[in-house]
Amino acid sequence: MNFVNFHVETDSDGIALLTWDMPGRSMNVITPEVIGEIEAVVDHVAAEASIKGCVITSGKDNFSGGADLSMLQSVAAEYQKARQEKGEEEATKLFFERARRLSQVYRMLETCGKPFAIAINGTCVGGAFELALACHYRVISDDDKARVGLPEIKVGLFPGAGGTQRIARLMQTGDALQMLFKGEQIRPKAAKAMNLVHEIAPAGEIVAKAKTWITAGGKGVAPWDEKSFKLPSGKVFSAQGMMVWPAANAIYRRETHDNYPAAKAILHSVYEGLQLPFDLALRVESRWFAKILRSPEAAAMIRTLFLSMGELNKGARRPAHVPATAIKQVGILGAGFMGAGIAYVTASAGMDVVLIDQDQAAADKGKEICNKLISGQVLKGRATGADKEALLARIKPTADYTGLAGAGLVIEAVFEDRAVKAAVTQKAREVLQPGTIFASNTSTLPITSLAQTYGEPENFIGIHFFSPVEKMLLVEVILGEKTGDRALATALDYVRAIKKTPIVVHDSRGFYANRCVGNYIREGHIMLLAGVPPAMIENVAKMAGMPVGPLALNDEVALDLALKIIEAAKRDLGPAAIDPTQENLLKTMVVEHGRYGRKNSKGFYDYPAQGTKTLWPGLDAFQSTKLDPDKIDIAELKQRFLVTQAVEAARVIEEGVVTDPREADVGSIIGFGFAPFSGGTLSYIDGMGVANFVALCEQLRQKFGDRFAPPKILIDMAKADETFYGRFAERMKRVA
Repeated sequence: MNFVNFHVETDSDGIALLTWDMPGRSMNVITPEVIGEIEAVVDHVAAEASIKGCVITSGKDNFSGGADLSMLQSVAAEYQKARQEKGEEEATKLFFERARRLSQVYRMLETCGKPFAIAINGTCVGGAFELALACHYRVISDDDKARVGLPEIKVGLFPGAGGTQRIARLMQTGDALQMLFKGEQIRPKAAKAMNLVHEIAPAGEIVAKAKTWITAGGKGVAPWDEKSFKLPSGKVFSAQGMMVWPAANAIYRRETHDNYPAAKAILHSVYEGLQLPFDLALRVESRWFAKILRSPEAAAMIRTLFLSMGELNKGARRPAHVPATAIKQVGILGAGFMGAGIAYVTASAGMDVVLIDQDQAAADKGKEICNKLISGQVLKGRATGADKEALLARIKPTADYTGLAGAGLVIEAVFEDRAVKAAVTQKAREVLQPGTIFASNTSTLPITSLAQTYGEPENFIGIHFFSPVEKMLLVEVILGEKTGDRALATALDYVRAIKKTPIVVHDSRGFYANRCVGNYIREGHIMLLAGVPPAMIENVAKMAGMPVGPLALNDEVALDLALKIIEAAKRDLGPAAIDPTQENLLKTMVVEHGRYGRKNSKGFYDYPAQGTKTLWPGLDAFQSTKLDPDKIDIAELKQRFLVTQAVEAARVIEEGVVTDPREADVGSIIGFGFAPFSGGTLSYIDGMGVANFVALCEQLRQKFGDRFAPPKILIDMAKADETFYGRFAERMKRVA
């Protein structure tokens, strides 16, 4: 048989080896063509009497990343077209059949009568792991990079090719729901313990192990197709089942606040499916999958967190004419938590690091932070002792600036103070070779002004990390007025090397992320001073879709730093640039009460050495008026939290600080956690409709002040019935 994406060979024992190796791709993905070829293979194996069974494996370093999500987008687009041409009922029928096709092919494989085993190397996630679950025997390599999982929930979907039904029949219901809700990638040992795979073997032996299972008499029947099969947690309507479902529903609501239709669909699919025969359960799952695939949340999340993020990670904003840079050594100025975090991720990527501070002791402390970070990974089994030794060997702590002489990139990460930054920049300049790219990790200070000290503004750029560096995915790459293409290309190559996602931002105070985050935190302060109960502020913010409340976030950032940023803005731009009530609140917290945030265990919250943080009772003193919580409009509070950030994002686009909607959306979700279900700040506006958003802004402006006033770009777009992704479509094509 001749296929494009697969190779089939049958050995002397009558076992077919199906090798998935898509031409022209670094990763196998599921496409309509792949689905058709899998179906043809199953037909062939089932019909050919000489074939005893089939082993599926991959010809690439990883098994597969799952479905090509752009395929799913096209299916949704086809539905809209059919709806216009054939009507709602006919379009829905066609869409349902398209949405369940992969599930049907996998079920055909599972019930064809011949045993199928799968040999998993590297990553096997999403629809590819659903293929593995449909196979009768699963062998995974013991490689450190091997992973299995169903991460669909992270892009607003859920496993719709049998994943919810098979997982719920392989393990206890509570564990199955947890796995489906988290969407994590699971290592081989954990996968075996969870009954997700049958065997772990060295990478070179997985195919042989899979074949051995077939030749030893492996049966081509799934456990749930056996008459003796019993559900791991018993029937849904049983004493055991009723201990699961009320709690599962409560946890779902606590964690999602009903913002994620896919999470609710998982609950429905598992709950309903476990009460039905398997084939009918798959049909129920497919109906929920078709519903979710048409949801605005899934469309927005797929576009931002899969397509746009993938394009940015691959260098959509990189100047194509600049040759690739391979950075071998990075100099880092400042060995505090931020500098040490940058050193850690840089060394983790295989680059040598010169970590400089004012004296040897301070530099050594920075390396010790790196030691603690990698030691934590070793304890969790995510790194080995050899990995730790190699990483620490790449980090050289010193107070001697001459160590920077061989650096291909230098990153300044000292205190957010112009004078301090200027002093270390000048020291570095004295020993660096001409043309060395120099980056500042400033979070608010304009790059153009900081570049003056360096003397080569074309080689000066901002690389703004977010804390904690080792966990946060976003990096803002900031262009000064004279930053050159080589500096931009070098910065983007570096960010890609450390496996972060970059967005390119033009110079302004606060850049992009901090401007939006600042508005979010400020709105929390305003609500507090207006008499909204602090606990309500925090909880409603999370109900709106934010990961943490504004008061807790301010504690993480540090109240004294927030105050310094406000004072710096006041000095540079004048009193009109800040909110005096916010300044007074922070000054009282910091100066009068010595409350700096989490770092000294005292902020808007108290942080006991043992136990959970609690809101500081002293906040009562800031509320001369206390609002009745029963009379507060919860929906309006949620709108204020999201609109204040989205309005600022629109201003950033209007000012040319961010020029690509993809970067605004991706940056807002992975940088400051803006309601992921919306697709990001600009998708939030587009999804609502710009005219509707402008009307909401005006409503909030009249009630709460000019901070909600829509900028001119939104008013113009509303009149023209435009969207951000429509208005800037050509620009995105040019830089992609």
